[in-house]
Amino acid sequence: MPARRGQGELEAQVLTALHAAPGAVTAGWVLEHLGGTLAYTTVMTILTRLRAKGVVTRERAGRSFIWTAAADEAGLAAHRMRRVLDNETNREAVLVSFISSLSTQDEELLRAMLNDTTTAETPGHDSGEH
Repeated sequence: MPARRGQGELEAQVLTALHAAPGAVTAGWVLEHLGGTLAYTTVMTILTRLRAKGVVTRERAGRSFIWTAAADEAGLAAHRMRRVLDNETNREAVLVSFISSLSTQDEELLRAMLNDTTTAETPGHDSGEH
């Protein structure tokens, strides 16, 4: 009996295939590039779930659809992080734990980005001045 995939593993594989695609592709293309023994209906189910999550888009092409990743790798990682955060009841504790686990360089980068965002949102501030 084949080993079961981890939660989200198949979605990640489909997204990886879409990122490697030369453009918008069919579910058949995705299936071919995943290899293995997946059924076409399984790939369609995963693509449909990913569309519901907002991470892939589709458009009609004849009688079928062509699929595209909605964001780059960084955008998808940010989307996953946001989903995890949205499912937690104590957001502050999660954020504090996350920040405390960052490397010094990542913490400094985050502080600088937050400072830039806060400064840019200050009324009357010219974002060209630093």
